[in-house]
Amino acid sequence: MADQVNSLEDLKEAVGGDAAAEAVAEPTINREPQRDDLGRSYATGKRKDAVARVWIKPGSGVVTVNGKPIDTYFARPVLQMILRQPFEVAGVDGEFDVMATVKGGGLSGQAGAVKHGISKALQLYDPSLRGALKAAGFLTRDSRVVERKKYGKAKARKSFQFSKR
Repeated sequence: MADQVNSLEDLKEAVGGDAAAEAVAEPTINREPQRDDLGRSYATGKRKDAVARVWIKPGSGVVTVNGKPIDTYFARPVLQMILRQPFEVAGVDGEFDVMATVKGGGLSGQAGAVKHGISKALQLYDPSLRGALKAAGFLTRDSRVVERKKYGKAKARKSFQFSKR
């Protein structure tokens, strides 16, 4: 037992110093920008029952959803703010034009789906933006959906009123 390890430094020396630490570190993935012939990036965003197809390209910040401007389609300021969040977090506000088509769900779910799609398309267009978008949680699909109604129940979980007699 002459080779006894008493501290972390002894352990590092025994294992092989810094070379072992570098081998354990995460491998760096070299991501290439994904753009089509027109210089656009495409991504699909989902939230609740809504599915959004989103194309982004460099421009002046014009956002169209289903052929309508953002302030017409999403009339509530809160929904417009949700769509602008990925650009503000990435620091590219007003630099990209967005063309989105969205189906299913309500307005809130559709806004979340477009936001998810914009975030994914931004990180495909410029992979250096991935860190900021991922840290903000915009690249994760929010999988919460409405629970289905069960038989013998008034709603998904609510029971009918109990009557003893």
